[in-house]
Amino acid sequence: MTRRYWNIDLEEMLQAGVHFGHGTRKWNPRMAPYISAKRKGMHITNLTRTARFLSEACDLVFDAASGGKQFLIVGTKKKAADSVASAAIRARCHYVNKKWLGGMSTNWSTTETRLQKFRDLRAEQKAGRFNCLPKRDAAMLKRQLSHLQTYLGGIKYMTGLPDIVIVVDQQAEYKVLRECVTLGIPTICLIDTNCDPDLADLSIPANDDARASIRFILNKFVYAICEGRSSDIRNR
Repeated sequence: MTRRYWNIDLEEMLQAGVHFGHGTRKWNPRMAPYISAKRKGMHITNLTRTARFLSEACDLVFDAASGGKQFLIVGTKKKAADSVASAAIRARCHYVNKKWLGGMSTNWSTTETRLQKFRDLRAEQKAGRFNCLPKRDAAMLKRQLSHLQTYLGGIKYMTGLPDIVIVVDQQAEYKVLRECVTLGIPTICLIDTNCDPDLADLSIPANDDARASIRFILNKFVYAICEGRSSDIRNR
């Protein structure tokens, strides 16, 4: 992996609140190496270490993107959902931002069936076939389509398991990490001071509750992925 410069500015991280952790009573002792101080009953993350791990993660996704790898970004908390969808769309990645359906990756055959049903319903609606059905039947299909759009809309173009999964909140997305571990899918995870840094393959100590902090981290990933894909195109 080649080290690159990703312009990770400590002042910008401070402004985004990346350094704010949870209350000292809620911390995970395994996070001690990533905490620099306590302030007003709250742990403060060591931003120098955050910048280092974020840089390593950007190197990783750049190299993966330049090799044509596919990414899945997961963040279902209300504060993360919009940022996850926006970042994924800009980077042309798959995403889940509403709810992780159990077995979405470990039971991929079932997920494929659901995705095919989703695609079929979208095609029928686009072709105007719903208008030819009785109102009750059309309403039922529209509800099914809306449900599938909510939970599978971000992965509608997935044809197989992702090569790398980026997780915004370890506590909220624990099931995702466990499924990735089971399947051997590499993971990158934002970890707040109440998390276990050993669960993901590459952990980035950062505030996973503030929208500004989440956007800051995801924006770095978007840039690294887009740069990697551009490099891939130039090298063909």
